[in-house]
Amino acid sequence: MAQGIGGDLLARSVVVLGSTGSIGRQTLEVAKWNRSDIEIVGLAAGRNVDVLEEQVRTWHPHVVGIAHQDAANLFRDRVRDLDVEIISGKDAASTVASYGSADLAVCAIVGIDGLIPTIRAIESGKTIALATKEALVAAGQIVIDAASRHGVGILPVDSEHSAIFQCLQGHDILSVERLILTASGGPFLRFSKEEMETVTPMEALRHPTWSMGRKVTIDSATLMNKALELIEARWLFGISPDKIRAVIHRQSIVHSMVEFIDGSILAQLGSQDMRLAIQYALCFPRRVKGYCDKIDLTESGTLTFEEPDLERFPALRLGHEALQVGGTLPCVLNSANEEAVGLFMSGHIGFCDIARLVEDAMLSHEVLEGSSLEQVLAADSWAREHVLRHAGMIGR
Repeated sequence: MAQGIGGDLLARSVVVLGSTGSIGRQTLEVAKWNRSDIEIVGLAAGRNVDVLEEQVRTWHPHVVGIAHQDAANLFRDRVRDLDVEIISGKDAASTVASYGSADLAVCAIVGIDGLIPTIRAIESGKTIALATKEALVAAGQIVIDAASRHGVGILPVDSEHSAIFQCLQGHDILSVERLILTASGGPFLRFSKEEMETVTPMEALRHPTWSMGRKVTIDSATLMNKALELIEARWLFGISPDKIRAVIHRQSIVHSMVEFIDGSILAQLGSQDMRLAIQYALCFPRRVKGYCDKIDLTESGTLTFEEPDLERFPALRLGHEALQVGGTLPCVLNSANEEAVGLFMSGHIGFCDIARLVEDAMLSHEVLEGSSLEQVLAADSWAREHVLRHAGMIGR
C-alpha cells in the first residue's frame, strides 16, 4: 500500500457491501473526499440498478455483485461499454467480499443477509468497517473468533460504537466501568402507550435528528436499534453485558460515552452525520479533513440525559434480556424484529405489535449455545417463520 494524505495515511483498496443503501452511499461520499487515498475496487448491491450504475461509472470498480438476477440482467445491458466483472445471485456479495486486491471491506448490508459476506471478508484477511450490526448481534462469538483467527481488525461504523472506539483509544478495556450508548428516543419519545398503538409507518420514518435507511429508522422509533447496539457493543469491545447501558440524549450531539473505574467519563461529540464515523473507520488510525457540518457548542443549547422508559419501549428491555442470556436468543431477537418491521411497513401489523411479536418469539425459543453458523442460521429461519405464523401470514 502506498503512502497517502500527509505522507502518513496508508492508501486503501476498498469493497463496499451494500453500496446502494444509506451507509453505502455515504461511504462513497467520504471516499470522494479522500479520492487520492481510497480506491473502490468492488461494489455489492441488491436491486437498485439506477444508483449502482451511477456508482460504477464514477468509481470504475473491478467487480460488481448483484443479489437479484433480474436486476443483474438489466445492469449488464446498461454497462456493456464498461470493463467490469459482474457477479449475480445470492452469493454475489460474498464473492465481492472475498475480492483479492482489496484490504478493507465496508460491510453495510442491512439485516442478517450481511452475516455471511462479513464472515467471507474476514476469511479473506480484510480489515472490516462494520455497519452491519446484525452480524455481531446474531453471531457475535462466531464473527469475533473468525477475526481473531485471521488477524483481522473490526472498525465500527455505527456512530455510537465509533464514539466508544474513539474514547477507548489509549485505554485498557480493564479500566472501563461501563459503556454508555446514547439514543435520541426517536419520534415517539413523549407518546403514551395508547398513542403509539396508532402510529403509522410514515410517522415512524420521521426521525427527529438522523437521516438513515428505512429499516434502521423504524428500529430507532421502537428503540430496537439501541437494543441491537447493546449486543453489538458487547462483542466489539469484549466487555461483560452488565457494563453496558443506554441513555436517552435527545440532542444527538454526544454520540456515546465511556465511564472509567476512577469515575471519569469520556464522551465523543459531533454533528448528526454518519459520515463522521464512516470517515474515521476508512482513515483509521489517522484523522483527516472532512466536510461534515461542525457543531458550535455555544449554540447547541442544553444537553440532556434521561433513563429510557422500558414499559413504553419494551424492545430495549428485550435487548437487555437477549444480551444476558446469549446463545441463539440475540439472533431470534434480531430476525423476529426484521420480519415484524417488514409486516409493520406493509401495513399488516401495528407499531406496538413489533415488540409483541419479538417477545413472543423469544419466549417460545429453545435457546442453543449458538457456537456454530448452522445453529445461528437455523434460529434465524425459525424466528422468521414463528413471527409470520403468529401474525397470521402463514397457516397455523
